[in-house]
Amino acid sequence: MNYNIRGENIEVTPAIREYIEKKIAKLERYFTETPNASVSVNLKVYQDKKSKVEITIPMKNLVLRAEEIHEDMYAAIDLITDKLERQIRKHKTKVNRKFRNSDSIKESAPIFTEAVPHEEEEDELELVRTKRFDLKPMDSEEAILQMNLLGHSFYVFQNADTNSTNVVYKRKDGRYGLIEAQ
Repeated sequence: MNYNIRGENIEVTPAIREYIEKKIAKLERYFTETPNASVSVNLKVYQDKKSKVEITIPMKNLVLRAEEIHEDMYAAIDLITDKLERQIRKHKTKVNRKFRNSDSIKESAPIFTEAVPHEEEEDELELVRTKRFDLKPMDSEEAILQMNLLGHSFYVFQNADTNSTNVVYKRKDGRYGLIEAQ
């Protein structure tokens, strides 16, 4: 794997670089062949001394991505490695379930080795509730007000201007985002 480690408001020391490479290299055991991926790592330190670590590993059929904010940068790196391992296990379980349900196992081999345990039944995707409602035409500002009144983190509505289905959502930074269907 090729590493691209950048730091914002922090100097990437050889110790930090070595720690990141050592932790991410442990993920290689899950792959049947070493991926020809470039690992992007962004390190940020904020005014309140909290560190944010973002890791992105784009691959052929999958993009592994995780971010973590923690007071200790090394702890954040450890937590991110755990998140990436969970993503790999979840993807492997999904791929294996798909292969078990089809007869085309030999057509394309999974990208992960058997080092990932199969007991990942907790990752079962279970739909627990279905809601139906009429989409009321409104603008995005009214949709944000409705979302806040309901206390939700997102709101689906019909855009009065474009007549298409849109979603407004509350971002982690407290501002709002809009998703427009094409």
